[in-house]
Amino acid sequence: MMEIADFDSLRHALAENSEEPEGPARNARAEQLLVAAEKLDIPLAVIEALGHQLKVYNYSSEKDKMFVPFARLLRMWDERPEDFDEYETHSLHWVFKWMTAGMLDQPHVPLASIEKWLGEMEHRYRLAGHSERAVRGAEFSVAGHVGDLARAERAYTAWLAADRDRMADCHACELHGQGGWHLRNDRYAEALEVWGPVLDGEYSCAHEPHTVLASSLVALLRLGRVDEARAHHLRGFRLVRPMESMRGAYADHVEFCALTGNEARGLELLAERPAYFTDTGQPRSRMEFLAVVALLMDRLTGLGLGGQRVPGPVGRAWTAGELAGHARVEALELAARFDARNGTSYVGDQLRERMAQRPLADRLPLGVRAARTAPVGLPAPDVAAPAPERPEQSEQPSLPALLAEARRLSDTLRPHALEAWAAVAEAAEETEVDTYVRAEIADHTAMGRGPEGVGLFERAAELYAAAGDEGEAIAARARAAYVRALSGELDEALAAIDEPYDRILALYADDATGVRQTASVLMSRARILMRRVHERSAGAEDAERAVRELLALVGGRGGSDVRLVSRAAEGRAMLAELAEHAGDGERAGKLFRQATAQFVGAELPWFAVEYEVRVAALAHEQGDLAEAERALRAALEHGGPYVEPVGRAQLHLQLAEVVGGRGAAAEAAEHALEAAHWADEAGESGTLGAWARHQLGGFLLRQERFAEAAEVLESALADLRAETHGDGAVVQTQWWLGDCLSELGEHRAAAERRLQAAEIARHWPEQHDHATLAHLAAESLGNAGLPAEADQAYTRAGELWRAMGNVHFLVRSLRARAWLALRTGAGAQGARQLMADAVRECESALETVGDPAAAERLAGELGHTHRQFGDLLARSVPEDADDPAIREAFEAALAEMAAAVSVFGALGEEGLHGRTGAELAAGWLEADLSRPADAAARARAVLDAYEGADPADETVRARRAEARQLLEPTEE
Repeated sequence: MMEIADFDSLRHALAENSEEPEGPARNARAEQLLVAAEKLDIPLAVIEALGHQLKVYNYSSEKDKMFVPFARLLRMWDERPEDFDEYETHSLHWVFKWMTAGMLDQPHVPLASIEKWLGEMEHRYRLAGHSERAVRGAEFSVAGHVGDLARAERAYTAWLAADRDRMADCHACELHGQGGWHLRNDRYAEALEVWGPVLDGEYSCAHEPHTVLASSLVALLRLGRVDEARAHHLRGFRLVRPMESMRGAYADHVEFCALTGNEARGLELLAERPAYFTDTGQPRSRMEFLAVVALLMDRLTGLGLGGQRVPGPVGRAWTAGELAGHARVEALELAARFDARNGTSYVGDQLRERMAQRPLADRLPLGVRAARTAPVGLPAPDVAAPAPERPEQSEQPSLPALLAEARRLSDTLRPHALEAWAAVAEAAEETEVDTYVRAEIADHTAMGRGPEGVGLFERAAELYAAAGDEGEAIAARARAAYVRALSGELDEALAAIDEPYDRILALYADDATGVRQTASVLMSRARILMRRVHERSAGAEDAERAVRELLALVGGRGGSDVRLVSRAAEGRAMLAELAEHAGDGERAGKLFRQATAQFVGAELPWFAVEYEVRVAALAHEQGDLAEAERALRAALEHGGPYVEPVGRAQLHLQLAEVVGGRGAAAEAAEHALEAAHWADEAGESGTLGAWARHQLGGFLLRQERFAEAAEVLESALADLRAETHGDGAVVQTQWWLGDCLSELGEHRAAAERRLQAAEIARHWPEQHDHATLAHLAAESLGNAGLPAEADQAYTRAGELWRAMGNVHFLVRSLRARAWLALRTGAGAQGARQLMADAVRECESALETVGDPAAAERLAGELGHTHRQFGDLLARSVPEDADDPAIREAFEAALAEMAAAVSVFGALGEEGLHGRTGAELAAGWLEADLSRPADAAARARAVLDAYEGADPADETVRARRAEARQLLEPTEE
């Protein structure tokens, strides 16, 4: 810990502590620094230490501690105002506003004291010559808190009417408060309009747009603007997560999760902040937090999860039901204290209304991993294919009604036919049914058993035969044979199908059975033969003959019989598979499209899904991305709610890749979001879901939605595994995340991600990605204020660039190291040496390059290197250098600028902007060297170079303006 020996060291320590994360550790250090300041016996030192202590208390969970240092500061001001400098005088008056808000947050502070303090604030602001804008804003807060809405409206109007001055809150904070007034009055659209400049980044501060993003969530949900709500949650939560003082905004995000079917994510948020349950420094934000905890726990209890373990106050285990009761009692007790202080019921009324909210969305996918909440021990609800509601026992239909409905569904190939037959089977357990019905029950039960249904199919055949339907008995045996093929018993299946095939044809020839039964047997045989083609690449001719025999039987016979139409469509799809197997992709695609058209024409679109996917795959192979996109969209449309969650995830993911490939990143992101959602529903979060989130993060990055992308990519990395998804996916996700973090200014974290990715890529045969990531990591380390580490990373990148023969990036790494050297022990001399090395690398490469285009690019690199060398020489002069040393450095810099002008000049039009930039830099050096005529000549050279140039070109306009500025002293 730094020794506080004088005022300068104190100020340095205060500044350092200000940069520390919010929390008790920073507060404790502020208390130590106050003790050290008191020992210096300098009044201003104590004032600054008290101001610092007050600030860190305000931005922490210990807000109740800030009244003591402020009271002491105010007493010091009243006794000796001359001890305060201009900054501390301003700060003292500024924090009057914090005191008003702070008192409102503490129910033990009487309302009369708050009103008296408001009057004191108004009096002191008037004496200091400040506008009443901040005072009216504080009055608005008081009136709004106690529920005096008429007074609040008057204060709101006066607040906005008063002049803005140095005491007014920043624009961002004022707009938050103004939008909050609209929100309180259910004017959601107006609130969002007021918040617009903050949400768009026009205004910001230490706590904005953090709180505006949080406050906007419910407003957006109530307006149905769910995409924006999702984006604000992902972006806003990233901002509030590291800030201990933002419990109220954090609560808004938990509330959002409770209202959008994201209960699992809400629990994750609670687990991240256990101290929020118990920190007492700001009772109002604790009350708000406990209210949304109760809301979330009630939601879980309503879903049948009251007994689920949940994160709660430390010291014991909590179930959702227990925490719901605890949080509600604690929140209402705090509300009662506020209402007793205020003499109204307003706080309690608002709190009860908040806790009683109903969900605004069944499930709003967020893109980050969040498993579907379901009762412990029970599967998640089947959202892919909603089954018909089962009536209560007292309303249970009769067996004949159930049987009629089951036959209708199976005859028309409707979804849920098997569920209907299961209801028949259940009802038949208590009733005598005829042999044929028992055969049907066994038959359809077997269909739902998959490979385990062989025995039941055989039993069904026996019952059909006993009931006198020999054709259906043969069809059941054929189905049993096909199930054997599905189970891997291909030879047994081939042997078992021969006898049913021969018998059904004989019966059909004698008009002893119908076309349905015959088609069923022929289809089973064709399917078995197709299995042999797929598994053994044998018997394609046999399979085709079998399919064509089926088509000859059912062709033109379908009409309104959807079973026969379905057989024909599936037969055409089999021909498509055979064409694909033979390598005729064009014919396969045509036949698959014919099959899907038949299914859709028969109003059986869900059967077309599989074949549209096959069309998409073929089109993709043939480079017809438009057809691939059409087919995938058709598959989603045809499948409707009947595609299983995992299938829906796969379809959306494929569409995301195709749509993203043609540059539609926004739509691609929507499909990737849907893919992640359905993967979670299918229980595939760690596999398919991780890949979908990887893709989603990339598409968000392409839209420059960096905060959202970072949240999604971090969520993806939790599940991405090299052995499952490939190390390329892991590296790409780390890379994208590093790019996001860099854009967000989180440079140290960006460097970590890039270095992690580089470590994986280090083992790849091709080293370009390794070198690029090392280079990017070096850039992030430099921006993070770690020059030594950055130099090490640039050195590694340079070695890799040299090994690959990439002169351009080798030179750029040397230039970057040169600039870093000015901040390390290498100093100016080391910096000059590195820049000289960069020049030599360019010149050496130019001597050997043969390609004119490559030579031109290298010459441009050399020009930029000379230009940067000149800048470095001019800026590396020590502040205490004497005039001869300064002159010598400037002359050397001028020589490099002249070299840059020469190199760029030789490039003609391609080097124009580079030449004029170097020319102007040289001109300013000429001016600094007291050679105005030479400076003017360079300025005129720039103006001449742009004679007739496009005046709308920003570079042209900027260079012309700078040249005229350089000419002004000589013209005067």
